[in-house]
Amino acid sequence: MAEIVGGIGTSHIPGIGAAVDKGKTQEPIWKNLFDHYEPAREWLAELAPDVAIVVFNDHASAFSMQLIPTFAIGVADTFLPADEGYGRRKVPAAQGAPELAWHLTERLILDGFDMTIANEMDIDHGCTVPLSIGCDQPDEWPFAIIPLCVNVIQYPPPTGARCLALGQALQRAVASWEGDERIVVFGTGGMSHQLQGERAGLVNADFDTAFLDGLTADPDGVAAIDHVEYLRDAGSEGIELVMWMVMRGALGDNATERYRHYQVAAASNTAAGLIVLEPA
Repeated sequence: MAEIVGGIGTSHIPGIGAAVDKGKTQEPIWKNLFDHYEPAREWLAELAPDVAIVVFNDHASAFSMQLIPTFAIGVADTFLPADEGYGRRKVPAAQGAPELAWHLTERLILDGFDMTIANEMDIDHGCTVPLSIGCDQPDEWPFAIIPLCVNVIQYPPPTGARCLALGQALQRAVASWEGDERIVVFGTGGMSHQLQGERAGLVNADFDTAFLDGLTADPDGVAAIDHVEYLRDAGSEGIELVMWMVMRGALGDNATERYRHYQVAAASNTAAGLIVLEPA
């Protein structure tokens, strides 16, 4: 049967994608961050998954205020990089895994999760930047992609506990698939940051470190963080971290941390986190 063999939690800062695309990754303002991506890239290459389920949030590229699904899953053959106002990123189109995606969709809905089904969906930096973090600049992505989009833009977003439960249901759905695919799950977004208002530029390293620690050791405790706590302690965009809980839930009750890196990304003034986990 198919199995989930690893998980990655990573920020999806759009400036990271721009640094990759413009060849600036070794400039002083970016070099330390990108140098610390190398161990995760080596881990992912050695793991050699067949499919990546990428949990991310759309930034008004595929969806808008007219349509805001809480959870949406892409079942298409191909997903193009979105044009976010400055043209499509010069990265490969992502090849889908439609048969597996339809199976997951069916199992998740029958398991109590009302998934929106996307037969066509462009993927913006929320999805493509994590792929660049994990894979650098290949001619084509080394695995198929199943995008799973979570609303963290319009209140109310799902809770961390609901996202953890979605990940657990995702693990059950994968286990029921008759194929033999090896699957890695990306949880993206965050960490603490706020892009507007009087607290613009907020970063809370203590909150972020505690979140990373708890992700491995106490996922139920981390899942209990409520919306107000995210807003107060991690900024208005810190709520994106609930998407990491989908990844964590998909790994089962116990997980082993293989690698992490955390720093404030000077080029964007946001907290950039990366953690690599394997099922224990």
